[in-house]
Amino acid sequence: MTNAQLQATSRQAGWVLVNRIAALMMLVLIMPLVIVIATAIVVDSGFPVFFSQERLGLYGQRFRMLKFRKFASIVGRNTRPLTLADDHRFTRVGKLLAKAKLDELPQLWNVVRGDMAIVGPRPEVPEFETCFEGRFYELLDHRPGIFGPAQAASCAEGACYPPDQDPQDFYRAVLFPAKAALDLAYYPSRTIVGDIKWVLRGILAVCRRSDHMMPVGLAQNTEAPAPTGAMANNNTTA
Repeated sequence: MTNAQLQATSRQAGWVLVNRIAALMMLVLIMPLVIVIATAIVVDSGFPVFFSQERLGLYGQRFRMLKFRKFASIVGRNTRPLTLADDHRFTRVGKLLAKAKLDELPQLWNVVRGDMAIVGPRPEVPEFETCFEGRFYELLDHRPGIFGPAQAASCAEGACYPPDQDPQDFYRAVLFPAKAALDLAYYPSRTIVGDIKWVLRGILAVCRRSDHMMPVGLAQNTEAPAPTGAMANNNTTA
Protein backbone atom coordinates (compact mmCIF):
# COMPACT_ATOMS: atom_id res chain seq x y z
CA MET A 1 0.00 0.00 0.00
CA THR A 2 1.38 3.42 -0.98
CA ASN A 3 1.76 6.36 1.37
CA ALA A 4 -1.16 8.09 -0.32
CA GLN A 5 -3.37 5.05 0.23
CA LEU A 6 -2.28 4.78 3.85
CA GLN A 7 -3.09 8.44 4.42
CA ALA A 8 -6.50 8.03 2.76
CA THR A 9 -7.27 4.96 4.90
CA SER A 10 -6.17 6.82 8.02
CA ARG A 11 -8.36 9.81 7.18
CA GLN A 12 -11.34 7.56 6.54
CA ALA A 13 -10.86 5.74 9.86
CA GLY A 14 -10.55 9.08 11.65
CA TRP A 15 -13.72 10.39 10.01
CA VAL A 16 -15.63 7.24 10.99
CA LEU A 17 -14.48 7.69 14.58
CA VAL A 18 -15.60 11.32 14.60
CA ASN A 19 -19.02 10.25 13.27
CA ARG A 20 -19.36 7.58 15.93
CA ILE A 21 -18.50 9.95 18.76
CA ALA A 22 -20.84 12.65 17.42
CA ALA A 23 -23.69 10.15 16.99
CA LEU A 24 -23.20 8.79 20.51
CA MET A 25 -23.32 12.32 21.94
CA MET A 26 -26.49 13.03 19.97
CA LEU A 27 -28.11 9.85 21.29
CA VAL A 28 -27.35 10.89 24.85
CA LEU A 29 -28.81 14.35 24.25
CA ILE A 30 -32.03 13.10 22.65
CA MET A 31 -32.58 10.20 25.04
CA PRO A 32 -35.56 11.93 26.73
CA LEU A 33 -37.20 12.31 23.30
CA VAL A 34 -36.41 8.67 22.48
CA ILE A 35 -38.15 7.58 25.71
CA VAL A 36 -41.20 9.71 24.93
CA ILE A 37 -41.47 8.32 21.38
CA ALA A 38 -40.97 4.74 22.55
CA THR A 39 -43.68 5.16 25.19
CA ALA A 40 -46.08 6.65 22.61
CA ILE A 41 -45.51 3.72 20.25
CA VAL A 42 -46.17 1.14 22.98
CA VAL A 43 -49.32 2.92 24.20
CA ASP A 44 -50.61 3.31 20.63
CA SER A 45 -49.85 -0.09 19.15
CA GLY A 46 -47.78 -2.15 21.57
CA PHE A 47 -44.38 -3.72 20.99
CA PRO A 48 -41.92 -3.78 19.33
CA VAL A 49 -40.73 -0.19 19.49
CA PHE A 50 -38.09 -0.55 16.77
CA PHE A 51 -38.11 -1.86 13.23
CA SER A 52 -35.02 -3.08 11.41
CA GLN A 53 -34.69 -3.46 7.67
CA GLU A 54 -31.89 -4.75 5.46
CA ARG A 55 -30.14 -2.02 3.49
CA LEU A 56 -27.15 -1.68 1.18
CA GLY A 57 -24.12 -0.20 2.92
CA LEU A 58 -20.56 0.66 2.00
CA TYR A 59 -19.39 -1.31 -1.07
CA GLY A 60 -22.83 -2.92 -1.27
CA GLN A 61 -22.47 -4.83 2.00
CA ARG A 62 -25.77 -5.56 3.75
CA PHE A 63 -26.63 -4.23 7.19
CA ARG A 64 -29.80 -3.80 9.20
CA MET A 65 -30.94 -0.20 9.51
CA LEU A 66 -32.87 0.71 12.64
CA LYS A 67 -36.01 2.87 12.80
CA PHE A 68 -38.86 3.55 15.16
CA ARG A 69 -41.74 1.30 14.11
CA LYS A 70 -44.33 3.29 12.17
CA PHE A 71 -46.44 0.41 10.81
CA ALA A 72 -48.68 -1.99 12.69
CA SER A 73 -46.68 -4.80 14.28
CA ILE A 74 -48.63 -7.41 12.30
CA VAL A 75 -47.24 -6.05 9.00
CA GLY A 76 -44.71 -8.48 7.57
CA ARG A 77 -41.21 -7.58 6.44
CA ASN A 78 -41.78 -8.65 2.84
CA THR A 79 -44.17 -5.86 1.89
CA ARG A 80 -43.49 -3.17 -0.70
CA PRO A 81 -40.25 -1.18 -0.13
CA LEU A 82 -41.89 2.24 -0.70
CA THR A 83 -44.18 3.98 1.76
CA LEU A 84 -47.28 5.87 0.66
CA ALA A 85 -48.29 9.14 2.29
CA ASP A 86 -51.68 7.67 3.26
CA ASP A 87 -50.33 4.14 3.65
CA HIS A 88 -52.85 1.86 5.34
CA ARG A 89 -49.96 0.25 7.26
CA PHE A 90 -49.36 3.39 9.36
CA THR A 91 -50.24 3.47 13.03
CA ARG A 92 -51.50 6.78 14.41
CA VAL A 93 -48.16 7.55 16.04
CA GLY A 94 -46.26 6.12 13.09
CA LYS A 95 -47.85 8.58 10.67
CA LEU A 96 -46.77 11.50 12.84
CA LEU A 97 -43.25 10.10 13.20
CA ALA A 98 -42.90 9.65 9.44
CA LYS A 99 -44.14 13.17 8.72
CA ALA A 100 -41.62 14.69 11.13
CA LYS A 101 -38.90 12.16 10.14
CA LEU A 102 -38.54 11.25 13.82
CA ASP A 103 -38.70 7.58 12.89
CA GLU A 104 -35.15 8.04 11.56
CA LEU A 105 -33.60 8.89 14.96
CA PRO A 106 -32.54 5.31 15.83
CA GLN A 107 -30.23 5.37 12.81
CA LEU A 108 -27.80 7.25 15.03
CA TRP A 109 -27.13 3.82 16.54
CA ASN A 110 -26.19 2.60 13.05
CA VAL A 111 -23.68 5.45 12.93
CA VAL A 112 -22.25 4.41 16.30
CA ARG A 113 -21.92 0.86 14.96
CA GLY A 114 -20.12 2.12 11.85
CA ASP A 115 -22.80 0.97 9.39
CA MET A 116 -23.70 4.53 8.47
CA ALA A 117 -22.39 8.08 8.63
CA ILE A 118 -24.21 11.21 9.73
CA VAL A 119 -23.95 12.50 6.16
CA GLY A 120 -23.91 10.18 3.16
CA PRO A 121 -26.05 8.73 0.35
CA ARG A 122 -29.35 7.27 1.46
CA PRO A 123 -29.00 3.49 1.98
CA GLU A 124 -31.27 1.67 -0.44
CA VAL A 125 -33.20 -1.54 0.13
CA PRO A 126 -31.88 -4.64 -1.70
CA GLU A 127 -34.89 -4.49 -4.06
CA PHE A 128 -33.25 -1.48 -5.73
CA GLU A 129 -29.74 -2.93 -5.89
CA THR A 130 -29.93 -3.17 -9.68
CA CYS A 131 -30.22 0.63 -9.83
CA PHE A 132 -26.51 0.91 -8.98
CA GLU A 133 -25.28 0.53 -12.53
CA GLY A 134 -22.83 2.56 -14.59
CA ARG A 135 -21.75 5.78 -12.90
CA PHE A 136 -24.27 5.23 -10.09
CA TYR A 137 -22.18 2.31 -8.84
CA GLU A 138 -19.78 4.94 -7.43
CA LEU A 139 -22.33 5.78 -4.74
CA LEU A 140 -21.52 2.49 -3.02
CA ASP A 141 -17.98 3.81 -2.42
CA HIS A 142 -19.45 6.17 0.17
CA ARG A 143 -20.76 5.14 3.58
CA PRO A 144 -24.54 5.74 3.58
CA GLY A 145 -25.88 8.47 5.82
CA ILE A 146 -28.86 9.96 7.60
CA PHE A 147 -28.47 13.40 5.99
CA GLY A 148 -27.35 14.45 2.54
CA PRO A 149 -28.35 16.17 -0.73
CA ALA A 150 -30.78 13.44 -1.81
CA GLN A 151 -32.41 13.25 1.62
CA ALA A 152 -32.96 17.01 1.76
CA ALA A 153 -34.39 17.08 -1.76
CA SER A 154 -36.70 14.11 -1.21
CA CYS A 155 -38.22 15.24 2.07
CA ALA A 156 -41.55 15.67 0.23
CA GLU A 157 -40.97 13.05 -2.42
CA GLY A 158 -44.66 12.33 -2.74
CA ALA A 159 -45.17 15.20 -5.17
CA CYS A 160 -43.22 13.30 -7.83
CA TYR A 161 -45.19 10.09 -8.20
CA PRO A 162 -47.70 9.98 -11.08
CA PRO A 163 -50.90 8.22 -10.00
CA ASP A 164 -51.05 6.16 -13.19
CA GLN A 165 -47.63 4.47 -12.79
CA ASP A 166 -46.30 1.79 -10.50
CA PRO A 167 -44.36 3.59 -7.72
CA GLN A 168 -41.46 1.12 -7.82
CA ASP A 169 -41.06 1.41 -11.59
CA PHE A 170 -41.16 5.20 -11.36
CA TYR A 171 -38.62 5.19 -8.54
CA ARG A 172 -36.19 3.07 -10.58
CA ALA A 173 -36.63 5.05 -13.79
CA VAL A 174 -36.80 8.62 -12.48
CA LEU A 175 -36.37 9.20 -8.78
CA PHE A 176 -33.36 7.01 -8.09
CA PRO A 177 -31.30 8.48 -11.00
CA ALA A 178 -32.34 11.98 -9.93
CA LYS A 179 -31.29 11.51 -6.32
CA ALA A 180 -28.13 9.67 -7.32
CA ALA A 181 -27.16 12.60 -9.54
CA LEU A 182 -27.51 14.97 -6.58
CA ASP A 183 -25.24 12.79 -4.45
CA LEU A 184 -22.64 12.25 -7.18
CA ALA A 185 -22.38 16.01 -7.62
CA TYR A 186 -21.43 16.41 -3.96
CA TYR A 187 -19.67 13.41 -2.42
CA PRO A 188 -16.57 13.18 -4.66
CA SER A 189 -15.48 16.62 -3.41
CA ARG A 190 -17.22 16.74 -0.02
CA THR A 191 -15.91 18.82 2.89
CA ILE A 192 -16.57 18.90 6.62
CA VAL A 193 -18.18 22.32 6.26
CA GLY A 194 -20.30 20.97 3.42
CA ASP A 195 -21.46 18.05 5.55
CA ILE A 196 -22.48 20.40 8.36
CA LYS A 197 -24.45 22.46 5.85
CA TRP A 198 -26.30 19.39 4.63
CA VAL A 199 -27.26 18.43 8.18
CA LEU A 200 -28.73 21.89 8.68
CA ARG A 201 -30.42 21.82 5.28
CA GLY A 202 -31.92 18.45 6.08
CA ILE A 203 -33.39 19.72 9.33
CA LEU A 204 -34.74 22.83 7.60
CA ALA A 205 -36.22 20.68 4.83
CA VAL A 206 -38.30 18.81 7.41
CA CYS A 207 -39.37 22.04 9.13
CA ARG A 208 -40.31 23.67 5.83
CA ARG A 209 -41.70 20.51 4.27
CA SER A 210 -43.37 21.34 0.96
CA ASP A 211 -44.86 19.23 -1.81
CA HIS A 212 -42.95 21.38 -4.30
CA MET A 213 -39.49 20.76 -2.89
CA MET A 214 -38.68 17.52 -4.69
CA PRO A 215 -39.59 18.56 -8.26
CA VAL A 216 -37.49 21.72 -8.00
CA GLY A 217 -34.49 19.81 -6.70
CA LEU A 218 -34.76 17.19 -9.42
CA ALA A 219 -35.23 19.61 -12.27
CA GLN A 220 -32.12 21.54 -11.34
CA ASN A 221 -29.76 18.64 -10.65
CA THR A 222 -30.38 15.75 -13.03
CA GLU A 223 -30.85 14.78 -16.63
CA ALA A 224 -33.85 12.68 -15.66
CA PRO A 225 -37.20 14.03 -16.86
CA ALA A 226 -38.58 16.62 -14.48
CA PRO A 227 -41.88 15.69 -12.79
CA THR A 228 -44.75 17.60 -14.32
CA GLY A 229 -48.50 17.58 -14.58
CA ALA A 230 -50.15 14.78 -12.66
CA MET A 231 -46.90 14.03 -10.84
CA ALA A 232 -47.44 17.06 -8.64
CA ASN A 233 -50.83 15.84 -7.49
CA ASN A 234 -50.10 12.35 -6.23
CA ASN A 235 -49.86 11.56 -2.51
CA THR A 236 -47.18 8.86 -2.60
CA THR A 237 -43.86 9.19 -0.81
CA ALA A 238 -40.79 7.00 -0.43
